[in-house]
This record gives sequence, C-alpha cells and structure tokens, in this order.
Amino acid sequence: MKKYVMVGASGRGLLMYAKPIQERFSDVAQIVGIFDVNLLRAKKFRDMAGLNCRIYSDCDLMFKETKPDAAIVTTVDKFHHIYIVKALDAGIDAITEKPMTIDAEKCRAILDAEKRNNKKVVVTFNYRVTSYMTKIKELIKGGIVGDILNVDFEYMLDTSHGADYFRRWHRKKENSGGLLVHKATHHFDLVNWWLESRPEMLMAFGSLRFYGHSRKERGERCLTCKYKNTCEFYFDIAKDTKSGFPSKDLYLDTESADKYYRDKCIFADEINIEDTMSINLKYSGGAFLNYSLIAHCPYEGLKISINGMKGRLEIREYHSGLKANEPNYSLNFYNRKGEKIEYTIPKSAGSHWGGDARLQDLVFCKGLPDPLGYKAGSYDGSVSILIGIAANKSIKEGKAIKINDLVPLDKYFGKVEAPKVRKS
Repeated sequence: MKKYVMVGASGRGLLMYAKPIQERFSDVAQIVGIFDVNLLRAKKFRDMAGLNCRIYSDCDLMFKETKPDAAIVTTVDKFHHIYIVKALDAGIDAITEKPMTIDAEKCRAILDAEKRNNKKVVVTFNYRVTSYMTKIKELIKGGIVGDILNVDFEYMLDTSHGADYFRRWHRKKENSGGLLVHKATHHFDLVNWWLESRPEMLMAFGSLRFYGHSRKERGERCLTCKYKNTCEFYFDIAKDTKSGFPSKDLYLDTESADKYYRDKCIFADEINIEDTMSINLKYSGGAFLNYSLIAHCPYEGLKISINGMKGRLEIREYHSGLKANEPNYSLNFYNRKGEKIEYTIPKSAGSHWGGDARLQDLVFCKGLPDPLGYKAGSYDGSVSILIGIAANKSIKEGKAIKINDLVPLDKYFGKVEAPKVRKS
C-alpha cells in the first residue's frame, strides 16, 4: 500500500487523483493528507472525495507527520516548483500535473533537487495515452512515415473552453506561463514523444486581441455583472455542472476564504496572456515544427500533418462543433505511390478521451507494461515547457531563442547526436 498526499485541493486534483484513488485504487493507494492554503476548499475536497484524512495548512508539517511515498501536486502552476522541491528534499517522489513549472529558473530548481535527492518527478501527460495519439506513435515508430522532416500542428480552442482560461488564474502569465506553457505543453510533449528528438531553437509570435480589453461592456465577474443578460460569454458559476466539474461546491462556496473568483470577466485589463500564438521550431534531428494555438475558434480540435521521407500523415480531431459527434477518428496516410491508407480509431469514453483512466493505471499500479514510454519524467516535463518558455521570451524580445540557453539540457540529460547528413 502506497501513501500519497494531495498538495492543492483543486478540481483537477479531486477528479483525476483523489476520487479515483478512493474508488478504483484503494487496494494499492491511500491518501493520508491534504494541503491547501484555503482550508474551506480543503474540507470540501475531502468530503467530496470521501476521505477521512487530516487537512493541513502547513505542507512541511504534512510531509513530516504523514511520511508519504509521493506528493501529488495540483496547485496553481507558479507554485509547482516550490512543492516539488519540498517533496524531493523530504525524500518523497513528486507527481505533478502539467506544466511541470512555468519558467527556466524554476525548472532548474526542480532538476537540481531531483538530482541531489535521487528521487523522481512524474509529469502526468494524459494526452499521450489516448488511443488516437497512441496510434500515431505506433505508426511513426513502425516507420510508415520514414525520417520526419516537418510537423504542422494547429490547435483550436473554442469560445467555451478557450474563454475559461481568461476567467481563471491562468489569465495572468505570472501564474500560468500563458497558454504556450500551460496548454501547449500537452502538444509539445506529443511532438517530442513522436519524434524522440530534442527541441533546439525557435521563433514565436503572439497577441491578445479577442479577449482582454476588447469591449467596454464588462464587469469584475459574471456573477455580479450588469451585462449578464446580454453577454454571450456569461458563465453561471452557481449552476455550472459541465462535465461534472465542481465549480460551485469547490470554488464559489469557498471563495470567502481567499477571494479567488473563478468567473472573472474575460475582458479585464489585468489579462496579460496571448489568445493567438504561432511558433517555428527546429529539432536536433533536423525536423521542423510549425505550431499555432488559437483560443477563440467557433469549434475545438486539432489538425496535424506529419511529413516524412516516405509520405504524409494527416490527423484531424474535433472536440466541439459539427463533427464532434462522429463515432470514430481517422488517420490518413499518403505514400509516394499516390496511394491513400486510412486508419479508423473508435473514440474512447471517459475524461480526456479515456486518457485519464489509462494514466491512473500506469501511475498507481506497479508493473504494467509501457512499451511506448507513456510515463513521463522530468526530462519530458522540461523539454515540453521549455518550448513554451522560449516562445514567451521570443515574443517579448522579438528574436530567435535557443532552448539550451535557458536550461542546459546537455548538463542534466547528456548531449544528443547530430542528425545524419544524406549524401547526394
């Protein structure tokens, strides 16, 4: 029986970890403590998860008294490094939600702590383990595309999901690193995992034009806004039950303790993250990535094209809009003979298209086979966030940024071989 503590009584922590441990893994895992600065939320969290463990306002004391095997970190992103380092220094493994952290200094602090304590960091990239992304990995690994030359990756957030990032704490870059860190770390991790190559250099562009101070009709928050009857973005936090997320119980009912409002106006002046972003990136193996993230589309999903020496793989995934209810995903491969090969992948049920449940199995059950390398550690966590961190720096400074100048990956993880040059 492994013992775990929850660091951060968040909605994600409740639905991804606390409740599943109680409901699916109680024979192998036990939560022995919950830490949060908002004790009202921590109590709600405990009750909603069906736990009877102690609640703490002091994380160090929780580590000392409960002596857990691992700490599960689900706080605001800017605090991840603090609690990951605390756990490692206390001789405890750390399991953290993505992103691992939000800037280069914090990334180095985590890597140094992991090295000096000989403990490990696990980053929970659930997108990897979905059936659709797994099939792409299998096809690439099987050599159907050949050596990869270029990846085009376009991700669209709709104005339901996308707008939500501009209501919550994510709307300030000092909290989340912006969407190029908080959200895109998923996408960069997928490409890194598929290519098995290290990102080297990038140039990025970004702007805030759709959200932020783009209209006069606005208030502090949706709950008290005088425009609630006419605003198409009105969000009723008191009645929100979308996907079972506990907005009212865990946030509205506990906001008196910390004044955190989860329904702030998406047109506020304080918003400083981009809503439209684009990156050009070079990998150590010679491949290029063209990436864009749009947070205000009429529908949600992704479009990916992977071009290799043997052909082109095209991927389309729709999460909302006219095609969202199709029963299957399809992958189309176009070879050099003018042929099209279509692969059909049935959609999986469950949170994050079945990815959460599969990842929980890998994290909490020992000895499960992992031939594709689903489980991600500090290397994967680092290279995914560093693309976003470098992109933020590139947008700010207007120049290309080398990843290794931010965090010396060669020092922490060794050098990578230079790509082989084809002779003409």
